[in-house]
Amino acid sequence: MAAEIIIPTKEQEIWADLEIGVLIHMDMQIFEPEYDFRVQWGYQPPAEQFAPMQLDTDQWIQSAAAAGAKYAVLVAKHCSGFCLWPTKVHEYSIKGSPWKNGKGDIVGDFFNSCKKYGLKPGLYYSSSCNAYYNVDNPGTIKDNSNTENIQAANVQVMQEKYNADVLLQLTELWTQYGDVFEIWFDGGCLSPKDGGPDIASLLHRLQPNAVVFQGPPEMKSLLRWVGNERAMAPDDCFATVDLTSEAFDGSDERMYGGNPYGKTWMPAESDTPNRYAHKSFAGGWFWKKDEEHAIIPADVLYDKYVRSVGRNSNLLIGMVIDDRGLFPEADAKVFAEFGGLVNQSFGTPIVELTPEELKEVNSNQEYTISLPSDATPKYLVMMEDISCGERVLGYSVNNGVMTGKCIGHKRIIELPKGTSALHLKITDRKAEPVLRGIAVY
Repeated sequence: MAAEIIIPTKEQEIWADLEIGVLIHMDMQIFEPEYDFRVQWGYQPPAEQFAPMQLDTDQWIQSAAAAGAKYAVLVAKHCSGFCLWPTKVHEYSIKGSPWKNGKGDIVGDFFNSCKKYGLKPGLYYSSSCNAYYNVDNPGTIKDNSNTENIQAANVQVMQEKYNADVLLQLTELWTQYGDVFEIWFDGGCLSPKDGGPDIASLLHRLQPNAVVFQGPPEMKSLLRWVGNERAMAPDDCFATVDLTSEAFDGSDERMYGGNPYGKTWMPAESDTPNRYAHKSFAGGWFWKKDEEHAIIPADVLYDKYVRSVGRNSNLLIGMVIDDRGLFPEADAKVFAEFGGLVNQSFGTPIVELTPEELKEVNSNQEYTISLPSDATPKYLVMMEDISCGERVLGYSVNNGVMTGKCIGHKRIIELPKGTSALHLKITDRKAEPVLRGIAVY
């Protein structure tokens, strides 16, 4: 019996082609680094303390573009509950900031900057954690505030109020700024059957074409977490998974790189902060003064690119925004260097086989690539046409010198020094392979 071929949505195809994105963090702790909501339940730093008086979203997105990013995800509300847009649901938002005298809208500025510089905009909104509402993972009211014990009946009322407010705020974010390319749910979102808000229905109605990271399993264009915050995809990282009721985000398979026979197309996104987690504040996701020593250098980001994008994943790099409202100069310099390294290595191929040339291959699915005598090849890059699904289950390069299982959207293989010719053979498949390209760099 022939294997079922699962194919991505058009939006998932577009997402894969973008390859690099950024995840932009800005919350109360950059102004009050001692703030820890899990220790200080019932306390939030005052809104007027949020004062990024030089804030410039154009500068953020220009820096992202210099790194080669094609999409950007803004953390519109993180765990403090402070909102970067003037929400009508409560007062703990940018409305209370001295920046623009409380009349600003960081989310709106971010969307305008993405449009200006050609990046697709995304939004992160944590429904599972919100200190303003005394909510923590997995999205439930906690009886751990500084107040007297909350009666069970009151907890239920508070939970219903919180669920309703989440839907009101998501409605604001998903209706006021236009199409949202990627929607990020950090840690997923609590389902209605478990006491959470009905986010899936709202998403279907307001942003049906978004790709959704760790979102409700009913959505048509899902993404999964790669399983670590080092942007390290496994060697063979298939886009398909089997969803389970225990782990609808595909996390049960993250250590195994998906399942080539899985029934759901849910590719991995590989995220990393742009500052080392073990050397910096808040795991490297948020800015703190005098931590330039923790910036991940360009060559390490480049290595992460090869081990994420080059393993059938996308690379999502964190961006710390400082208390001025800017992406710091030292970090921006590294982003530009990283973008230069990727372009230098993968800008112009030594040899490239087009889809038309690949169609002429013999039925044994073997490809011989001749290289110029003066060439110094470093990488072999292979791509399947994922609009036809992932069909390759095994390949061999130069008679087994290099082998693997998954090609997917893109596979980058580092070649041994002195490689003068290449022979690629597809050794296993679940259907006739459809390759989009083979190139040597």
